[in-house]
Amino acid sequence: MADMTYLSKALRIADGARPRVLDIFSGAGGISLGFHAAGFRIAANLEIDAHAAATHGHNFHPGSPEHAVARDITETMPQQLADALGLGPVSEAFDVLVGGPPCQAYARVGRSKLREIAEHPEAFLHDHRASLFEKYLAYVTACQPLALLMENVPDIMNQRGVNVAEVMAEALDEAGYTVAYTLLNAAFYGVPQMRERMFLVAYRQELGQPVVFPKATHDIDLPIGYEGSRQVALKVLNVAGDLFGESTDHHYVDAPRTVQDPADAITTGEAIGDLPVITEHLTGEMSRGARRFDGPVMPYRKDVRPTPYVQLMRTWKGFETPGGVRDHAIRSLPRDYMIFRRMNPGDQYPEALKHAHDLFREKLMALEDEGRPIKQDSDLWHELRSSMIPPYDPGKFPNKWRKMEGDAPARTLLAHLGKDGYSHIHPDSAQARTISVREAARLQSFPDGFVFRGTMNPAFKQIGNAVPPLMSKAIAEKIMAAITAGAAHMVGAAEERVLVAQTA
Repeated sequence: MADMTYLSKALRIADGARPRVLDIFSGAGGISLGFHAAGFRIAANLEIDAHAAATHGHNFHPGSPEHAVARDITETMPQQLADALGLGPVSEAFDVLVGGPPCQAYARVGRSKLREIAEHPEAFLHDHRASLFEKYLAYVTACQPLALLMENVPDIMNQRGVNVAEVMAEALDEAGYTVAYTLLNAAFYGVPQMRERMFLVAYRQELGQPVVFPKATHDIDLPIGYEGSRQVALKVLNVAGDLFGESTDHHYVDAPRTVQDPADAITTGEAIGDLPVITEHLTGEMSRGARRFDGPVMPYRKDVRPTPYVQLMRTWKGFETPGGVRDHAIRSLPRDYMIFRRMNPGDQYPEALKHAHDLFREKLMALEDEGRPIKQDSDLWHELRSSMIPPYDPGKFPNKWRKMEGDAPARTLLAHLGKDGYSHIHPDSAQARTISVREAARLQSFPDGFVFRGTMNPAFKQIGNAVPPLMSKAIAEKIMAAITAGAAHMVGAAEERVLVAQTA
């Protein structure tokens, strides 16, 4: 029956139907958007965060509120999801499964555990002791996809000496998939951000297709820290034998080489330079409170010529914009504006703290010149000091702040953006601020017409959690080519078996 299900899906694709995607742990939809751009149909998603689920539903299924509902994988059976969306039998509803379980929730899953999941997938979905990885595998068993993509942080390859990516690959190999995983950096694929992630791709063995990752299209010399993180992630691959002592055949493959004559990596300045200048916070015109995105459209700068990357963000098919943006919102951080202004590109928290102390001393001197001296260590002195100097220990938080360089891609955006934006201070000192929601979206390669639901903080969190759509698109194009060719291979093989049977 399972073989017939896979063949049925191959027949659809061989006849020209768009492959149907289920995005698990979808977030706002970074992976979905890349697959959508590569020609896939986003059939459904599963996401526990209400704001992210609303964002995904609005962008991929506008007018269909059932697609904007937050759902918990620990409480949602695969068939329940299919029934809620009117998709019929879950084993027939999806061709491709994408997403990645949160890395902190993994358990060691060996071959024996996989067999249990294959035989009793709903038992693992009901079992509160099971990790999200096991629940994810239960969805694979129930949905029977022809292909799947999983993404996670590089550390997934070395969690206390355990290569969880290899655990995933072993499990999928046992389930009948051809599997490979690698580390890719988004800056090499046209994303204006240095974001290193593990990507795992698997195809049904019946497709007869090897896993091939896309060649890099852009080039940059990454900072030392990124190479160091990569080496830590890869260190476990040098350990003899696999996790279960059964083989030395790892599923890791080196990232493909760069295309001939690659373009330079997209810089922060190229990515966000056309967005409206924001200075209201410096003149006291910006109100406090939650930032919403229902205001008037803010027009693009007319004095900045759009770069090719900017043109792509403005004209992405299905997500075009009306000549400006509505979500160009920033945080109110009045203590820090003058510190931001003085910081140099590349400065981090130790430099920021030094600037703050300089500003404090200058303020004391100015008050003294005005005949209003403040006695050191007085209550007023401490009050003024706390209003000007951040309280963080530079030894514990050296990377908490960073002023971006306009002539380089941004450093990795994280979900912590939902709490503060100090890790990405705007490179333009005249604006003296952290980045806006739309600037963060641009640095992740979300087009300007992609709408984020919720207020500013939830939007920042959604963006920081996302897979860059351009990175996803590069992989999705390879998957599309593989399953299209594989579907034709499967159908041809089935027809040949029928002919052989008829002539026997």
